[in-house]
Amino acid sequence: MKWSLKIARLSGIDVYLHFTFLLLIAWIGLAYWQLEGSVQAVIAGVGFILALFACVVLHELGHAFTARKFGIRTRSIVLLPIGGIASIEKTPEDPRQEILIALAGPAVSFGIAGLLWLVLSASSGIGAPTEFSLSEGSFLQRLMLVNLLLGAFNLLPAFPMDGGRVFRALLSLRLGPLRATRIAAVVAQAAAIMLALIGMRYNLFLVLIAVFIWIGATTEASLASARSVLSGITARSAMETNFEVLAYDDSLGRAVALTLDGSQKDFPVMRDGRVIGVLRQADLLRGLHDHGKLCRVDQVMQAQPVQMDIGESLEHVLEDTDVSQSGLLVITDHGRMAGIIDIDNLMELLRINKALQEHET
Repeated sequence: MKWSLKIARLSGIDVYLHFTFLLLIAWIGLAYWQLEGSVQAVIAGVGFILALFACVVLHELGHAFTARKFGIRTRSIVLLPIGGIASIEKTPEDPRQEILIALAGPAVSFGIAGLLWLVLSASSGIGAPTEFSLSEGSFLQRLMLVNLLLGAFNLLPAFPMDGGRVFRALLSLRLGPLRATRIAAVVAQAAAIMLALIGMRYNLFLVLIAVFIWIGATTEASLASARSVLSGITARSAMETNFEVLAYDDSLGRAVALTLDGSQKDFPVMRDGRVIGVLRQADLLRGLHDHGKLCRVDQVMQAQPVQMDIGESLEHVLEDTDVSQSGLLVITDHGRMAGIIDIDNLMELLRINKALQEHET
């Protein structure tokens, strides 16, 4: 996970902290120091932010655990200054499942707020709702309020936020996933523009959220188009069967020779008849720079190659972060390597298909 630090592993899910989050902590600490000039105030301010993001992790785990009930894995959770992102393996094929997964996060936030309300009520530490404020009140009272706002804000129908995913899923029930995603993306982009205009007048943080929504909606629309094209294509029909492989103890010099002799840039790495890694061109160049041509392939390769059965559809392959990072998909038939798919070639296929569709329309 680039620019991120792994801070925990919860129920098999890696939790990462993006480096920009550290900038947020530093900014909060500085703001409290300038405002009140005491270490105690800085600790209180930073502590509240950390408690808030602990609630964000629970929010994202709500998505992850619900997805797990439907057999969908969550690769990781990344904490950013604008919130958290649960990287779910794929979009459920059943829109009803997507609705439940999307609503699980806000349900957790509202549940935390409800629990805090009970605690505050039992201790007589809660005032009238009109007195609630993010800048005043007790620690727990402010944490309760921010969880209410977190749950409500995520229900806005701005794709890819939780409410936007519910909106897309409801449209999918009647219109199909591709058209539903395109409509949801347009609505989200319109919402992003409005949010940016409001943010420029009142709070620049809203502009940052608007940019996140715009980029997310655009990406989701592109992925939906790609899924539509790839849904009828199996790994068997897209794989290359004429390719070179490297042994784990080959030198980088051999990889250079194979690269110069043909058009292949990434190579499966074999040991005892099985694939143990992938040598990407970037790995090769880094290895040559650091160690020279005599360096062994297994010292710089990417271990744990991404594999797919020969009969599987390529519909969700571009959503897999591991695939996009490895650049090469190893296709297996009954456990033995049958071919490879170069992700760059797959993207070229999508671009060609898009050009043909635009020509027809």
